[in-house]
Amino acid sequence: MTDARLRHGRLSLALSFFVQGVTFALLVTRIPAIQDRYGISDALLPAFLAAVPVLAGVGSVVTEKLVARVRPGVVLRWAQPLVLLALLGAAAGGEVWQLGIALAGFGLSVGALDASMNMLGVSLQRAYGRSIMLGFHAAYSLGGIAGASLAWAGAHGDLPLLVSYLPVVAVLLPAALIGSRWYADAESGPAEAGGSAGAASEPVAFKLLLPLCLVMAFAYIGDSTVSNWSAKYLQDVLGGSEELATVPYNAYMVTTLLGRAVGDLSVRRFGPVAVVRCGALLAGAGFAVVALASAAWVGIVGFTMLGLGLCVIVPQTFAAAGRLFPAASDTAVARLNIFNYVGFLIGSPLVGAVGDLWSYRGAMLLPMVMVLVTLVYARSFGERQDRYGGGHERPRTVDVG
Repeated sequence: MTDARLRHGRLSLALSFFVQGVTFALLVTRIPAIQDRYGISDALLPAFLAAVPVLAGVGSVVTEKLVARVRPGVVLRWAQPLVLLALLGAAAGGEVWQLGIALAGFGLSVGALDASMNMLGVSLQRAYGRSIMLGFHAAYSLGGIAGASLAWAGAHGDLPLLVSYLPVVAVLLPAALIGSRWYADAESGPAEAGGSAGAASEPVAFKLLLPLCLVMAFAYIGDSTVSNWSAKYLQDVLGGSEELATVPYNAYMVTTLLGRAVGDLSVRRFGPVAVVRCGALLAGAGFAVVALASAAWVGIVGFTMLGLGLCVIVPQTFAAAGRLFPAASDTAVARLNIFNYVGFLIGSPLVGAVGDLWSYRGAMLLPMVMVLVTLVYARSFGERQDRYGGGHERPRTVDVG
């Protein structure tokens, strides 16, 4: 690839990550409003919510098959508009079956979107020859903060869902389509960028990928614990006020953004293995602080530590899959992406069940242990058989900034 194409590809892909962060935050932060609009009972709501990650896993599997015929950029170019339109569909319907169709479309297309975005990210990182993957996920975190802020404004102004969503989609949809013109797909030939052309030449052995799959699932169990239980924990267990209970997740989102913004520099300086180990240790310590906290402010400190620790693990897991299977990185990323949704599905119900049966303090120890398991598999984040020495990435192109 030329230097200009790499730069344009990097910017356009960062925009795609940002748009997806906004879109997902707009959906998940307005779930109570969606529930009220369609009259969905508390008993039925979990079934609707669980269907999205299940179908997203299906979408990721389908994407693995699609990229054997078309490039990931083509999949991403059409998946992102479908996600945005599905978001509008969820806001525009009036019957439960209409919501079901919208969420099904959202789940399937978001699975294809997540997989193809990370395929392109892994491919671009290989072309750059240095860590840039955390920067893409930082754009996603920034989008999540923007989306949550827009959702708050809509809720605060008591706006109907469609009125709240439509202006955002009207801006993001054309922006995503225009930006998709500059997606930098892998060049033909597996040696250069691990594209679909090389997928058949290097089978992805699940035994080798399994450690990264477990790390991905455990990281998302930790993430879903924070997103679903931090407010309840601070208010019910640590005695914080309703207003204070909103602080932990906001602090988690901000520190996730900050950690990812500087994470690539840390990977270049210390290597992915060291960064992932530090992240796992910090996240484990964060869960320990939360479990042992004696006051609300101590719990907030723990959730803040979690943001800084967990934020590096998922992007580096995708990057490690690309290094592990350089001639079949698209396939490896698609299969790894499924465990994103596995962790999301397991995390919240697991913590809730343990909290009800035992205690919520004890429940916080479960994701702590799971995240610390990452230390056992940290070597999987280095170069395959340490082929370039020291666990660092070997440049394949000139530095394009």
